[in-house]
Amino acid sequence: MRASIYEYVKKIKTGSGVVIGYQVIKDKDYFSTRYQKHVNIHTTDKPYNGADGVKDIDSFGWLFHDVLKREKKFSDGSRCSNWKASCVLRDILKSEGRYIRCNTWFIGTLVWGFFKK
Repeated sequence: MRASIYEYVKKIKTGSGVVIGYQVIKDKDYFSTRYQKHVNIHTTDKPYNGADGVKDIDSFGWLFHDVLKREKKFSDGSRCSNWKASCVLRDILKSEGRYIRCNTWFIGTLVWGFFKK
């Protein structure tokens, strides 16, 4: 059984219960076999917003993608482009068995990231 993202993040809600972000409550590492690089999430006071324009799902894909897009680098300090961040997202979703979503989210994040610098 795979771990749930909700073991690593806490939902940040408005007074009316609307989720507006996520707070990391437990560190986690992802190793990209494609790029031979690590991506780490750390307990931090900087919240993450989750998936843009689509429903947040129980997947580490959007969280590691958010980290790469925010930091613009892998854990070793090497540069991470929009293309690489989208590929990492795709790889994580595919490893979770989300075969359609891995392609649709790849395209969506690639296009969205191109316009949202």
